[in-house]
Amino acid sequence: SANQTSQRRSMGGGPYPYNLGVKKNKFIEEWNGRREITEKSFNASSKTVPWILFLCVVFPYGVYAVSRDEQKKTGGRRYQDLC
Repeated sequence: SANQTSQRRSMGGGPYPYNLGVKKNKFIEEWNGRREITEKSFNASSKTVPWILFLCVVFPYGVYAVSRDEQKKTGGRRYQDLC
């Protein structure tokens, strides 16, 4: 009918209306932007590659070895299931 009004929409306001006074934090927005392009800005150097290898290979294996040794010493139920 002619007297129906259309729904009023806010453009890009998200869940908060503009008159609420919500302002974007420029530091958070910058961090979000850096996070989105991390793979483009990452440089593999002689300083970063050893850390990646340590955190992805050495540290997880160390946790596994210590846990396995503790299970072996205490005779844990889960270790008995593996043998």
